[in-house]
Amino acid sequence: MQGGERYFSISNYFKQTFGEKTIKLSLDAGFTCPNRDGTLGTGGCAFCSSSGSGEFASSISEQIELLSEKWPNARHIAYFQNHTNTYAPVSVLRKYYYDALSDPRIDGIAIATRPDCLGEDVLDLLEEINREHFLWVELGLQTIHPKTSEAMGIGYSLDTFHEAITELHRRGIRTVVHVILGLPGESRQDMFDTVSYVARLHPFGIKLHMLNIVRGSRLYDTMPDYVPFRSIEEYCELVVDLLEIIPEDITVHRLTADTQRGLLVAPEWSYRKRTILNRINLRLKERDTRQGAKCGVHNQ
Repeated sequence: MQGGERYFSISNYFKQTFGEKTIKLSLDAGFTCPNRDGTLGTGGCAFCSSSGSGEFASSISEQIELLSEKWPNARHIAYFQNHTNTYAPVSVLRKYYYDALSDPRIDGIAIATRPDCLGEDVLDLLEEINREHFLWVELGLQTIHPKTSEAMGIGYSLDTFHEAITELHRRGIRTVVHVILGLPGESRQDMFDTVSYVARLHPFGIKLHMLNIVRGSRLYDTMPDYVPFRSIEEYCELVVDLLEIIPEDITVHRLTADTQRGLLVAPEWSYRKRTILNRINLRLKERDTRQGAKCGVHNQ
């Protein structure tokens, strides 16, 4: 972290690494998921909308054109976001990944996937790309608690996750771990236990994602009145507490949710992303605390 920054945001990491504002371009390559195609299930995880996680995805050229007026000198990362982006034959994956990397406007790729969709051939391809290009693999953990995972229909165990991230680390591939805060039945301590587990693994990055109840999800169908957090203040206080136990050299990629307002059911204020982030920064300042304050890591 530098100067007055109180957490190590991925935007700050990009500025240090690439020297310019760097933007992730969210892509939908048309992949599906074993939790949707019948291999494990057909409805997806309980919290996913029918379109997966990439409601904002469009083509590289469309996104760069849209953003170029505001950031004409920006660098770009191609982010394969929607559904499970290693769930296809390696020949197909190779084409999509290298097609993106062949664009001179792209400085690297990020690949979101499930830990149970990383066969040896896929890992070999990722290792090959990582030798020549900037890459990270984003793994959905969501929670370490088996009861919650089963209730959400996630379909893989903590052991599977641990094996996947261990193998990625062994191959020198950056990892980002996705955690969901506010899952039904989870206490504050449950969420702390999940983030503490991630902190011990020491990935390249972490995403703290507020659970949103969205139309088209099984959670909306089965628990339409569930509200993960009652107020912005409650959520932001939790995030500040969690940041304190995350080593300060782990990049923070997300601190809230990012859902289209038309899909959002609860929390109804979740679309106010800037307000939430400003409140988190304010509470960090008011409490005179920062990422890593309670874990004794000060080497960034």
